[in-house]
Amino acid sequence: MRQSNVLIPTLREDPAEADLKSHQLLLKAGFIRQLASGVYNFLPLGRRVLRKVENIVREEMDRASAQEIQMPSLQPAELWQTTGRWETMGEELMRLKDRHERDFALGATHEEVVTALVRDEVNSYKKLPFTLYQIQAKFRDEKRPRFGLLRGREFLMKDAYSFHEDFESLDETYEIIFNAYKRIFERCGLNFRAVIADSGTMGGKDTHEFMVLSDVGEDTIAYSNESDFAANIEMAPVVTNYTKIDESKLPLEKVDTPHVKTMQEVADYLGHTLDQGMKAIMFKVDDQFVMIVTRGDHEVNDVKLKNLYEADIVELATEDETRDIMGAGFGSLGPINVPDSVDVVADHAVKYLVNATCGANEDGYHYKNVNPERDFEINQYADLRFIQEGDPSPDGQGVIEFARGIEVGHVFKLGSKYTDALNATFLNKDGRAQTYIMGCYGIGVSRTLAAIVEQYHDDNGMLWPKQLAPFHVHLVNLNVKKEEQIELADQLYNQLQQAGIDVLYDDRNERAGVKFNDSDLIGIPYRVVVGKRAGEGYVEFKHRESGEQEDVHIENLIQHIQSM
Repeated sequence: MRQSNVLIPTLREDPAEADLKSHQLLLKAGFIRQLASGVYNFLPLGRRVLRKVENIVREEMDRASAQEIQMPSLQPAELWQTTGRWETMGEELMRLKDRHERDFALGATHEEVVTALVRDEVNSYKKLPFTLYQIQAKFRDEKRPRFGLLRGREFLMKDAYSFHEDFESLDETYEIIFNAYKRIFERCGLNFRAVIADSGTMGGKDTHEFMVLSDVGEDTIAYSNESDFAANIEMAPVVTNYTKIDESKLPLEKVDTPHVKTMQEVADYLGHTLDQGMKAIMFKVDDQFVMIVTRGDHEVNDVKLKNLYEADIVELATEDETRDIMGAGFGSLGPINVPDSVDVVADHAVKYLVNATCGANEDGYHYKNVNPERDFEINQYADLRFIQEGDPSPDGQGVIEFARGIEVGHVFKLGSKYTDALNATFLNKDGRAQTYIMGCYGIGVSRTLAAIVEQYHDDNGMLWPKQLAPFHVHLVNLNVKKEEQIELADQLYNQLQQAGIDVLYDDRNERAGVKFNDSDLIGIPYRVVVGKRAGEGYVEFKHRESGEQEDVHIENLIQHIQSM
């Protein structure tokens, strides 16, 4: 392809609106252009890479015996209302009305649609199991779309759905798709980890996320330094064995703590370490108010709270709600004298505190020498905190370390969450109606493209892996006014194409510096420069990643490239 005929609007300066390298480079190299916040055009180079990622996904999904279909993006509200997700998806679900005032949603995901399809078209166990997938644009009204393709309002996704008669069959397919995902991300050249995850609004259990390791990732991975254990920090269980200090219990004492609110301020004011304080936070779990109590140096994990209550919605209570119930604001809450209408749930570490401090449920006051069970009752103890670096690994091997990750894939065992709601049944071996068991498997295709750039770039531009590069060879004619260079460059362009080598031919009337800068920015793996030695039949051959270059005679060029 001749570069003079291709839309590649490169920029000289880094885009001011882009913070991450992937966002900067994809804009700067002319791979994408923003249409609206979180909405992007894919220009020719970006589309070529995106298609190569799609092809890898298709090949591995087909290899896993999944069948490709295409479902509509426009989905009737009735399906979402039936499963309850019209409400639980909240404002992220893009909603609209047609001319008849009927409610619709733009597809954020397709569990409802595919379940209705299978319910209406498949009625016998003899057709099971099977997996359907598609690659399609998805829409989510992100509150703060940012980081380019990593968090957009429209994005390309591969979503797949499997249907089974029992959980044993689901487990088998889950393992097959899990391994297919590993091959997909390995073929994309990514450094990634599969981690235990939370299912969120998707529902179901036993889920895994595929995380590309990157310092710019929004997710934290907790992993063992001695084993394969890895989990999203939201799901990593805490297995620390706590011990009580050997100290006599002192009388409860109420003390004045003016203008002291944070746990650190309380610890400094009362002269104790942070881990001797009790932190109390009020949550609204569906329609129930719950006070969570943790040690002062621990952070409440709201995902664990949601899973403990099997709730749909967990959110912090407002200060007004907290004052109405407790008579005090956020900085003075504690578990003593809590109304019966409020559940008090504590993290396991709280049980082992002796002579601790906590809020007195009165603004400007705290209690000293607080002891669980003696001074207040707990409805239940549970694992409710985030794991910390240095904690024992849940599998008993090594200790926990943290890394940042970009989520590019997620696999779920949905069970019958959607088939129950939509009354999707089949006739089993005994001729009785039975609800389907489902699995769900997603890959963010456009997000994967951005994650690749985050791992493959240098100061000059992108470094595309050969299997994903928009072209394999960048052929550059340094001087389009010299006849011998034009003739040789045209000759090589035709030979490369005939040899089946994907080539971008820079035939523009630009300065050499501009051409080299654009070539480095675009990041094609190999560059062939037709320059001063054209009359001798020599070209300069350069490896984009290593920077190594050599002069190669044109008689050996094709073989040299093919050997790469």
